[in-house]
Amino acid sequence: MRVTWTATALESPGRHSAVERDSDVGGLADHFNELRSRGQGYLEVRRSGSEFPRLTLGFQGDQAVIHLFDDAETSSLLVGDGTAAAAVVDVPVMDDLAAFSGDFVLTVTHAWTLVGNFIQTGVPGELGEWCEL
Repeated sequence: MRVTWTATALESPGRHSAVERDSDVGGLADHFNELRSRGQGYLEVRRSGSEFPRLTLGFQGDQAVIHLFDDAETSSLLVGDGTAAAAVVDVPVMDDLAAFSGDFVLTVTHAWTLVGNFIQTGVPGELGEWCEL
């Protein structure tokens, strides 16, 4: 399975690289695992050959938030899994930290599993409950 993705740059920690990469899932997984070992990161992923839907995953420590972009004008947040210890958490979105309600926080492990499910099926609706922004 091929995916198109962008992510926090490994060579410039905290900076999002907008250069799209096309790789197999293993290439994305390697990049994600390196970001995870550094404690935070951000990525955008879509199935190769289609512009949408697109998922984003921002995480810091073990807290993650997933956005869904159905098209250029419609975005949603995935409702969290109840793991947030705080009412508000900060996770990277591109180059900045953004505050999110704990209602939208998942564990990083759970979030990465959901990204993998999306890559396999291409159907974001099956990942859980979405709250349109």
